[in-house]
Amino acid sequence: MGLKPLADSVDLEVERSLDRGFDGIIVYVNQGGKSSFHSAGFHNREEQIPADPHALFKIASISKLYMAAATAKLVAAGTLSLESTLDELIPEVADSIEYADEITLKLMLQHRSGIPDFVYHPDFPDRDPYESYLATASLMYDQGADFAPDRKYSYSNTNYLLLGEILDRTLGYSHNEYIKEEILLPLGLVNTYLVYNDADPDEVMSGYILGYEPDLKGLVATRPGGTMVATAEDVGTFLRALIDGSLLSEKEQEIYTSVYEYDHTGWLPGYTSIAAYHSEIDAVVIQFVSTSGKEIFWLELRKVYKRIVRILENQPLQ
Repeated sequence: MGLKPLADSVDLEVERSLDRGFDGIIVYVNQGGKSSFHSAGFHNREEQIPADPHALFKIASISKLYMAAATAKLVAAGTLSLESTLDELIPEVADSIEYADEITLKLMLQHRSGIPDFVYHPDFPDRDPYESYLATASLMYDQGADFAPDRKYSYSNTNYLLLGEILDRTLGYSHNEYIKEEILLPLGLVNTYLVYNDADPDEVMSGYILGYEPDLKGLVATRPGGTMVATAEDVGTFLRALIDGSLLSEKEQEIYTSVYEYDHTGWLPGYTSIAAYHSEIDAVVIQFVSTSGKEIFWLELRKVYKRIVRILENQPLQ
């Protein structure tokens, strides 16, 4: 679509984004101690329910930020070591995942392990979503590595699938419970849920694929690193705390900074999201869109996001 002049407000830019094929959009901004909420389109297209800026949303891989923060806490406490290898942490995979004796916890956190991504295995869509983490990981057994450890970066959900198993074994209970107790409750994030089944489905925004009519809200993601449901405000509050030192101790912050990023995107069928901090304008900007599509659709998502940031550069929240 042609390039339109920048809107004179975030509200107008959000409304215009519907012309790009978005079914619904939510934007949350936290800047200079102020917050603003924006939405357009539908919360539920079939029932013509308007989008609600305070609705719950499947944040998909933004969940990995929470897992990385939890891991940093455990490493700082001496419960885990970044240099422990995969074969030490999960002995069962020693002969099934190439370089298991060289892949460290740090490399898995950084997506530098070379382990292929289970999401692209042709059998994954037909698997039981409630099977064990290692049952899902077995799709990658004896598949060979994409590259030798630490040779390059390649995003792979298998890293955080295995991290979920490692955290559960280390803790002796679900890492989701640890995240709740050590991250969500201290920050007062009462509108964040570790899994979809814990949330009220009526409060979760519906999700759609371009050119496909059915609502995909009922598809449940259960693999670690992609399961969480939250409001945009809760994600923004978490990201602000992750960055400004109010969540992690100095030692934990140093560890986190060494292994992971401070922004993320999320994708699930029907759900796309961007969460990032912009230091030059001291703004956390969260964008949720209840539509997914082909790669070119991501370009439209990012265009809208960048335009919102430009508006905030010109007109900071008052």
